[in-house]
Amino acid sequence: MLYQTLNYQRKENVGTISIIGPVDNQVELTRLSDELTELCDGITWDEEIRAVIVSGAEKISFPVAKGSSGVASKANEEETLQFSSIAEPIAKLDKPVVAAINGSIMGQGLELALACDIRIAAETSRLGLPHIREGLIPWDGGTQRLSRLVGRGKALEMILTGEIIDVQEAYRIGLVNKIVPSGEFMSTVVNMTREMASKGSIALRYAKEAIYKGMDLTMEQGLRLEADLYLLLHTTRDRTEGIQAFREKKTPKFEGR
Repeated sequence: MLYQTLNYQRKENVGTISIIGPVDNQVELTRLSDELTELCDGITWDEEIRAVIVSGAEKISFPVAKGSSGVASKANEEETLQFSSIAEPIAKLDKPVVAAINGSIMGQGLELALACDIRIAAETSRLGLPHIREGLIPWDGGTQRLSRLVGRGKALEMILTGEIIDVQEAYRIGLVNKIVPSGEFMSTVVNMTREMASKGSIALRYAKEAIYKGMDLTMEQGLRLEADLYLLLHTTRDRTEGIQAFREKKTPKFEGR
């Protein structure tokens, strides 16, 4: 299907979502939200896709929701905020998602990256949530996901000051997982994602579920969830294939069953 705000390609077991932007007004933001929702629904049901890359979030430069004329009533603005999330469709994916950050990423673009599982950034990248400078706060998951990722103290500092940090600081606090030279950037992203996609798709989903859901549980409840998911894996064909491949010293061919 053709989209106006993004491109989508599937190669082997990796799906790549590329935002083509620029997304700099409410009309484009709403269209991107709708298209991401539709695309991610399709990816969820595509058993061939085991991991996803999201790139181009640097092209999102409209961090707050306004009417298309720049002015909106309070009721209209609240309705717009409710239905224009671009982070939520990505966050709902049960497959590993890697954000490819190749430049400065601010506002809602960073909120989109925060909804991904792993963030790889080029060495020239800068990151921030500068909403407070306009008397606003992040609204597409930024206050919740940033604090869970880097801790309450640093999240408060970044959001309350509107600070823009360089990629070295982002790496130090755990906001990005890896810094890559620009010349090696996309190949590194693709290689890491393909490596994950070569693993069993059920195990990938269960590992992600155990980590995310476990964060909202007590340690005892989290350990029980982990054990339940581990036992479920033993009933799959992929588990049998993994054991047999290990014994025969060959690469396993997982089928997601």
